[in-house]
Amino acid sequence: MILRRDVIAERLDHLRAVTRRLAEIRTADLEQFLSAYQLQWLAERGLQLAAQSVLDIGAHILSGHFNAHPSDYEDVIRLLGVHGVIPPPLEKRLRGLGGFRNILVHGYLEIDAARVYRFLADESPVFRDFAEAIDAWTDHQSD
Repeated sequence: MILRRDVIAERLDHLRAVTRRLAEIRTADLEQFLSAYQLQWLAERGLQLAAQSVLDIGAHILSGHFNAHPSDYEDVIRLLGVHGVIPPPLEKRLRGLGGFRNILVHGYLEIDAARVYRFLADESPVFRDFAEAIDAWTDHQSD
């Protein structure tokens, strides 16, 4: 597979659009969030889309540039760190994203709305930081 900058740019644009929408939901406090299933559903879907974008971008870079093939979603994050695509502090913050994504997709009967709120409130800025790290990495790659 060949690294395609247009694929990365398209997915980064999508990630940024989702991140902007998530910021709108973050204005609710926990009580408002827990009492409004609409906010919960919006947050769950937005976080799922953002997580999937991160993982898709990472898998594309790993495959297209490094010929690396992660064994699972958590391996995507680990290998991005190993190859220096993202800095170690960001890798640490992204650990567990694959599992969280899987809960949102497959564990919908067991989703803890308070956990979703905490991730939305505390961790969703990691998506912006990831996009910035990918921009920096792609800027340093030769055409």
